[in-house]
Amino acid sequence: MDRTSIKEFLSAESEETLVELAKLAEQAERYDDMSEAMKRVTEMKCRPDKRQALSAEERNLLSVAYKNVVGARRSSWRVICALEEKHESNEEKARMLNDYKTKIEQELNAICDDVLELLEKLAPEDGQDGENADQEAKIFYCKMKGDYFRYKAEVAGDEKKTESTTKSEESYSKALELSSTSLPPTHPIRLGLALNFSVFYYEIRNNPEKACALAKRAFDDSIAELDKLQEDCYKDSTLIMQLLRDNLTVSGDLHLKYCN
Repeated sequence: MDRTSIKEFLSAESEETLVELAKLAEQAERYDDMSEAMKRVTEMKCRPDKRQALSAEERNLLSVAYKNVVGARRSSWRVICALEEKHESNEEKARMLNDYKTKIEQELNAICDDVLELLEKLAPEDGQDGENADQEAKIFYCKMKGDYFRYKAEVAGDEKKTESTTKSEESYSKALELSSTSLPPTHPIRLGLALNFSVFYYEIRNNPEKACALAKRAFDDSIAELDKLQEDCYKDSTLIMQLLRDNLTVSGDLHLKYCN
C-alpha cells in the first residue's frame, strides 16, 4: 500500500479506530503510518464545527509519531554531514553528498512544517477559543513548537536559522514561564522542557553556561521535591532527571550525550 492509499484508508476511519491504528503502527515501528493516523485524529478534532481537545494519550501518540519520523531524517542528515567532511577533497563525491543532504533537509523541513501547522490548530494564540484553557496541554504544545523550530534551525542556512532560532527560543521561554507556575518541578513535561531547552542553548545558541544553568536548576528543583513525585509519573520523571544529571559533570560543564 503506497502513501496515497494509506491516507485514503485512514480518511475513512473513526477517531477511535485511528488511535488504535496509531498504537499498532507504533508497535510495528511504522512511524510514518503512525504520524498519518494521528495527523488525521488532530484534524478531525480541530474542525471548527466540532472542536475537541486531544487527550493526554493522543498528545503523546502525536508526539512520539513525529519525533520518530523527524528523528530518522535528523540522524540521516548528521551522517551525510560527517561524510561531507570526510570527502571534501573529492569534488564529485562532495557534490553528490550536498545534493542528497539538500533532499533530506527538504524532507525534514516539510515534516516540521506539518507539525507546526497542527500545533497552530491545537494551541491558538491567547484570547482565542481552544485548548489553551488546559495549561498542561498548552505547555506541551509550546514545548513541541520549540522542538520543531529547533530541528529546522539545526539544518537551516544563516537567514532561516536566525528566524527558526528566534521562534524556538520564544516557544521554549513561553513554555518555561507557564510550567514554573502550573506544573511541579518533578512533572515529566516540565523536566523534558528543561532538558530540551538546555540542548537548544548548547547546540543552537552555543551558550553552554546558560544551558548548564538551566539544566542544573531543573535538576536541583526536582530533587528538592522528589518526595512529592506522583507514582504515575515516577518512571518518566526519574528517567529525565537521570538524563539531566548525566549531562552535568562535577565541574558544571554540560555534556549533551542525550539530544531530544
